[in-house]
Amino acid sequence: MQHAHRFTRLSALALGITGALALGQVHASGFQLKENSAKGLGSAFAGTAAKTDDASAVTNNPAAMARMSGTTVQVDVTAIDLNYTFEGSGTAANGAMPMSGGDGGNAGDVTPVPAMSIVHKLDNGLALGAMVSAPFGLKTEYEDGWVGRYFAHTSDVQIVDLALSASVDLIPDKFSVGVGAILSRADVTLSKSVDFGTLLFANPATRPLPFARPQARDGFIEVQGDDNGFGYLLGMHFQPTEKLAVGMSYRSEIDYELEGTADWTVPQDVAAVFGSSPLTSQLFKDGNVTAKLTTPSVLSLGATYQVTDSFKLMGSWAKTGWSSLREVRVEFQNPDPDAAEDFSWTDTKFISLGGEYKLNDAWTLRAGVALDETPTHIEARTPRLPDADRLWYSIGATWQFSDALEFNFGYARLEPKDPEVNSHDNQGHRLTGPFDGYANLLAFSAQYNF
Repeated sequence: MQHAHRFTRLSALALGITGALALGQVHASGFQLKENSAKGLGSAFAGTAAKTDDASAVTNNPAAMARMSGTTVQVDVTAIDLNYTFEGSGTAANGAMPMSGGDGGNAGDVTPVPAMSIVHKLDNGLALGAMVSAPFGLKTEYEDGWVGRYFAHTSDVQIVDLALSASVDLIPDKFSVGVGAILSRADVTLSKSVDFGTLLFANPATRPLPFARPQARDGFIEVQGDDNGFGYLLGMHFQPTEKLAVGMSYRSEIDYELEGTADWTVPQDVAAVFGSSPLTSQLFKDGNVTAKLTTPSVLSLGATYQVTDSFKLMGSWAKTGWSSLREVRVEFQNPDPDAAEDFSWTDTKFISLGGEYKLNDAWTLRAGVALDETPTHIEARTPRLPDADRLWYSIGATWQFSDALEFNFGYARLEPKDPEVNSHDNQGHRLTGPFDGYANLLAFSAQYNF
């Protein structure tokens, strides 16, 4: 009974899968995706909440839809070229031995993020809109057997929203308000290696086994879960003068009760050890799992000022409520104990400044810079999120092909400030050192108004 209890207790330590749900990506705070507008990307999303010429207002500030006319259809796609390479090292057995394996290669990839929106202004002044977009997401993958394999292998998170919004002018051409409803779908797949050699070494009853040594018997676990969630949008837009416009929008938190499966890969000799006793035979078996995930609220302020007939100055400030992510707990249907980890993320701010210059009737040029804070701290940072405060450098352009059709282009370079991890788990694994990371974002959109 004592040995069985120790196996059960240590199985939670071997799992450590909760770190996988501390999702992350380099191109926005935490695992947030801002990339729903090529026009916005070109100016580092400066002034987004105040803009009235972009159909992504359905999500970014529904109140701005009331300032649009006719019917506007817009399709955006952003290619995110993420690059992350680990440059540190690791140890096992509480520092007694070096961690085997390589640097994991480039954990990033090129991932397309599409968005589609439509806004229709009724004759009575009411504006209605719908938009499909991906406000949060992640895709990273390390090579098999890398030095940080017990912390992360693959992270694939897809959160897709359908937003339905409405807005109306309370004071014509001056002040409008908007509301929206969000139907959201979250789909999460996460995996990592499990050090069964260390687990068996920790138990005196199995320590004499020749493979009961740290890093001697690696297994693998993949967890997949999905759920639907619901949220809401609020917005206001105020234009006190012909030159100045101010906007504010709020996106609510969305709660998900992820339900899915755990798929274990256990070496045959290790499985035989657990299967030799009815008290441990059900450990590390495939089965159902659940986990709670909350995406944060986002409060955004934006302003635009028409300095001259040709030049417009824009600015944004946004607060993302990452403090809602305090703990992640994975619950197993099988006897494996819950795995819980405290993250205590903090709220972050995004500040950007940009400008637009109307070169002629056909071309408008834009550029912007931004500072984007990270919600993480070094004590809880993992290789799934080797995050750091980052700077944005953006450029873009609009080509007015005709009175009804325009094409938009945007490019941004994101440079994180010295991302570094100092991760450790209850099995004595430690991963320390910097990452060389950056991202290139390239976006295109077409907007048609009729």
